[in-house]
Amino acid sequence: MKPQIKIKEFINNINNPTSHDLRPFKSIVVEIKKQESFIKRKSDDELQEISNELKSQLRNGIEPNLLLVDAYSLVKEVCNRKLGLNPFDVQLTGAVALHKNRIVEMQTGEGKTLTAVFPAYLNALSGKGVHILTFNDYLAKRDSLWMAPVYNFLGLSVGFITQKMSKQQKRDAYNCDITYATAKEVGFDYLRSMIAYEKDDNVLRPFNYAIVDEADAVLIDEARNPLVLAGNIIDSNLDFYQVADFAQTLESQKDYDTDEYSRNIFLTETGIEKAEKKFSVQNLMDDENLGIHSAINLALQAKELLKKDIDYIIRENSIKLIDEFTGRIVEDRKWRNGLQTAVEAKEKIKINSEGTVLNLITLQHLIQKYPKIAGMTATAHQSAEEFEYFYKIATVVIPPNKNCIRKDLPDRLFDTKKEKQKVLLEKVRKVHQTGQPILIGTLTVKESEELAVIFKNNQIHCEVLNAKNDELEAAIIADAGKISAVTISTNMAGRGTDILLGGKEGISRNKIIELGGLYVFGTNKHESSRIDNQLKGRAGRQGDIGISEFFISMEDDLMVRYKLKDSIPKRIKKLTNNQLKNKLLLNTINHIQRVIEGQMFDIRRTLFDYSSIIEKQRVILQNEREKLLYQLDFVMPHIISIFRHEKSSRF
Repeated sequence: MKPQIKIKEFINNINNPTSHDLRPFKSIVVEIKKQESFIKRKSDDELQEISNELKSQLRNGIEPNLLLVDAYSLVKEVCNRKLGLNPFDVQLTGAVALHKNRIVEMQTGEGKTLTAVFPAYLNALSGKGVHILTFNDYLAKRDSLWMAPVYNFLGLSVGFITQKMSKQQKRDAYNCDITYATAKEVGFDYLRSMIAYEKDDNVLRPFNYAIVDEADAVLIDEARNPLVLAGNIIDSNLDFYQVADFAQTLESQKDYDTDEYSRNIFLTETGIEKAEKKFSVQNLMDDENLGIHSAINLALQAKELLKKDIDYIIRENSIKLIDEFTGRIVEDRKWRNGLQTAVEAKEKIKINSEGTVLNLITLQHLIQKYPKIAGMTATAHQSAEEFEYFYKIATVVIPPNKNCIRKDLPDRLFDTKKEKQKVLLEKVRKVHQTGQPILIGTLTVKESEELAVIFKNNQIHCEVLNAKNDELEAAIIADAGKISAVTISTNMAGRGTDILLGGKEGISRNKIIELGGLYVFGTNKHESSRIDNQLKGRAGRQGDIGISEFFISMEDDLMVRYKLKDSIPKRIKKLTNNQLKNKLLLNTINHIQRVIEGQMFDIRRTLFDYSSIIEKQRVILQNEREKLLYQLDFVMPHIISIFRHEKSSRF
């Protein structure tokens, strides 16, 4: 490594609370492996007796750290017997770090699902329960069923939570020793339980220990918006369709303007005058006109900032939001504070909006309710500062079991989106003719569909993943490494599922390796380089060969939103067939990404700081409420009748 590169890495990591020192964890791994020959000689019955003894010791007050070596040695052998899997040293190292309350960076394909079993088992022996928080319902179910033979053999119960389960099914799953679920579903179950009127409505028990899979996606990307439990629809005398029609007549930069990064919209003096005339109000800024003023601003946001087939789709005459991090539809999620209504009015569909907020919590405050937390992801070190700030946990980087040999080609930048798509098509056609499997990551549903049409018109068969169910999505992703496969995927669809060369059966694996492995194309830069790296990481798992390459244009959403093209001096534009090759330009784009990452951090920090005040108040009220619910049974009928009367009168 060149000295200047070492210096650069040192400077970048000065304020990054990431550790590469694995000596404290590896020394424990050595002790675990020393017991291997002893534990292998034990019969199944004897292994189960050891598990029962560990459980008894822990529940009698023995410190879990003192049982770690014995517990992990036991789990390692049971994984071998029941699953046919022999955990690598790096998995054991990661497992030790998880028990020690760390965010663990392990690359894609390194076996994070198996790694989590070790600390889950040890911490579940107390009988207080362990939650493994996954990225989606499919992964919660898959991982639970996959690892169940290990847990059950060791005398522990395991369950999973999905959105469509009944109250009793959820209660049974939460009462298991180990429960797999999404953080959002746990959050909503928590919010529902916190406004319960009867003890039987509470499906949760006190939180104990959480292991967060895909920690950056769950703890950072999804933490931008709070979890909100909504009640009945708010009535209004406003004609939202009329407001939406009025907003369509207003002109950008004349009647309204946006802030520097196009996140907020505000009326100009001209726009205010038009609004006052249209709605017959004397002064739009008066408090009495707050309703119409807010409705106009929301209608402008719906017009200018929220795009059909990018931020949402219309299905069954209703608005379905698209998750910006997966490209999939998110059922039962709605924009808040009138924005949902504004979009429905814009699209001329029935208004059935978000209603009254009954309860809410930020994801940061939810996770903090666990006395002990840990997490794992392939891209942790870039977010180590946030993990430290919000969750008070340090990050440790675990090296891969086999060194990554993926080749990351330089980004290719074009002046127009049309030119980008033309060159991308030519490159995909050339690679596809060899039989090398291809994965193309897009930013939006709209772009994935556009590319699918282009490929189809050019006789390139492809699978498209956008807004499909998780199980089907994972099955397609799992076969994206087959010979001649072309898969277009919105953002990180199928995250948590390995792409094996040759597919699940490994057909033609050696041939694919000869061709260069999986070829990953990115068609946009994301707001965070961490998400770009997640896409790259779909290739090159477990030492496999692979290639990644990004095709981007100055007309892409990120470039347009941050007006990058306007800030580029003409003197650094060197066009060759409309491809921009200036390194300074590419460095500028990378710099913009870092600036945006900082802004996103500030947004999450502001949300967290403001909500911390509300959270303290909510906790005080909730504690009093629980006293009534659980301790004063003799007054409950009277209290419940008061609350229900109040609720019916409010809604």
